[in-house]
Amino acid sequence: MDHVSPGEPPEAQEEPAPVVAVVGRPNVGKSTLVNRILGSRQAVVADTPGVTRDRVAYDATWRGRAFTLLDTGGWEPAAPNESLAARVAAQARVAVDAADAVLFVVDAVVGVTDADAAVAAVLRRSRKPVVVAANKVDDAPAEPAASSLWSLGLGQPVPVSALHGRGSGDLLDEVLDALPTAPAESLPAEGGPRRVALLGRPNVGKSSLLNRLAGQERVLVDEAAGTTRDPVDELVELGGRAWRFVDTAGIRRRVRESQGADYFAALRTERALERAEVAVVLIDASEPLAEQDLRIVSMVIEAGRALVIAYNKWDLVDSDRRHFLEREIDRQLHTARWAPRVNISAATGWHTDRLVPALEQALAGWETRVPTGRLNAWLAALIAATPPPVRGGKQPKILFATQSGTRPPHFVLFTTGFLQAGYRRFIERRLREEFGFHGSPVHLSMRLREKRAGASGRQARSRRAG
Repeated sequence: MDHVSPGEPPEAQEEPAPVVAVVGRPNVGKSTLVNRILGSRQAVVADTPGVTRDRVAYDATWRGRAFTLLDTGGWEPAAPNESLAARVAAQARVAVDAADAVLFVVDAVVGVTDADAAVAAVLRRSRKPVVVAANKVDDAPAEPAASSLWSLGLGQPVPVSALHGRGSGDLLDEVLDALPTAPAESLPAEGGPRRVALLGRPNVGKSSLLNRLAGQERVLVDEAAGTTRDPVDELVELGGRAWRFVDTAGIRRRVRESQGADYFAALRTERALERAEVAVVLIDASEPLAEQDLRIVSMVIEAGRALVIAYNKWDLVDSDRRHFLEREIDRQLHTARWAPRVNISAATGWHTDRLVPALEQALAGWETRVPTGRLNAWLAALIAATPPPVRGGKQPKILFATQSGTRPPHFVLFTTGFLQAGYRRFIERRLREEFGFHGSPVHLSMRLREKRAGASGRQARSRRAG
């Protein structure tokens, strides 16, 4: 069951990459197989059983399909309670609960052990798709040994050699077939110049700025507000690269509240924002912040676009106004403190050269991707220092996290319970402190671990027996 943070825009509600849990008893070659799939030595491997103890998440790709691998410790179902082995087994069960499919690694040379059979029984009850990897089949003569693994009752075993790579492609094909159907791919981003929308309320200086950047009177400028009705595209070379700027109509009020020509102008402005990658919101620094200014900033955030805030008419701002402006920004624009800020004068050209570095910074934050391993190592330290607050008498646990997309960055937290809004904001704030994301919205959503049917069934039977 998915839970999305309140107020999250539809564009941010992307499905996270599917999760594949790699399970099996100790020393069957799980981490070696994980390294083979990743194509690099990321998981720690040793001859001593039990090197891997926690769930460790990695980003993986096969045939263009991205998924998350969860490497787990050796699973010993019969381990004594409270022992290290029991805790490792519990971690493996958590990984299965959170996964979309399970890769069950078995040593084909040794054959099915009592521990393998016990793990298989747990996997059958989980009703998750399972692919059985018959590991250590290093050559063709060893393949008949894999047939004995049919007795696990989990379907046809796939012979593979994690050490030498033999059969790993066939195994990954089976894993992809077991995963949920991939969503239709979105259209790739258009090539060419980066697309910038100039937004702001009427007469704030958008057209003057575009003319200044273009070096010519490309857009009609007049003291009367509302001169621009249609979005105007202009290809401008700045900082050694081409940018496609779109001047838009000044936004007076919400689209649904507009009438006549204003309605269609506001509608076209929204469409221009949808086509843009980054928005420059111009604010008249010489006047108090208006409700329209805040609404336009919120519109950009909700659209999931990178954001730069430009305070125009800075040549008209005296020291007293600067003091009050800083207080207004701190009090009213706290939801966009992460946006790069530039103080400019479109009329004189003062500091307009600072716009390009701010745009580049915002786009870089918008496209930032954090490796899953680094993300979860950071998250584990954060949770250890500041655990989620208790809710309804229970403390929810964050099992692991993955970044499901960029443009803007979207993170999915796999949890055992609902996280309060305040704690989600705390995580977002710390994410920004650690990884940046300057100039970009960051979206967090939750995926709650489904309760295991077996456990709930036992509880129901216990209540009936009582």
